[in-house]
Amino acid sequence: MTIPHRGKTGDSTYFISAQTYLKKNILQSDRMARLFIDVLHNYRKQNKYLLHEFVVMPNHFHLLMTPASETTLERALQLIKGGFSFRAKKELELRGEIWQTSFHDRRVRDESAYFGFRDYIHQNPVQAGLVTAAELYEYSSASGKYPLDPYLSG
Repeated sequence: MTIPHRGKTGDSTYFISAQTYLKKNILQSDRMARLFIDVLHNYRKQNKYLLHEFVVMPNHFHLLMTPASETTLERALQLIKGGFSFRAKKELELRGEIWQTSFHDRRVRDESAYFGFRDYIHQNPVQAGLVTAAELYEYSSASGKYPLDPYLSG
């Protein structure tokens, strides 16, 4: 199945979800989650996208991001997922498939939608029973430990 063409995506913010292969808990260890966050921030520093919010769960991740004007949404996710796969295999000697094919995206249409997605991202580890409060989850923007880009509505 081919991915539908989205056209120019650099002026829009998106809520993204992607799963690990067969929903295996590949991202559950500290070293894997930290490597994923490092990859996220590495491409952010290269101005491939703006990173507004994120959470790394044991078998999936969620992002709020705005691709750079010269980067398509598909390319941004290819960098993130491919960059993580490359480094996990090289640095941590991980073998086998890492990601399910493709990803799920929803365009953020207004400020209300943005805050709804942000709350969903922050509450994901709480709902999963991993922590009692969002800010206690180490692998999330809710922790306040990671640099983020502001969301500019409109």
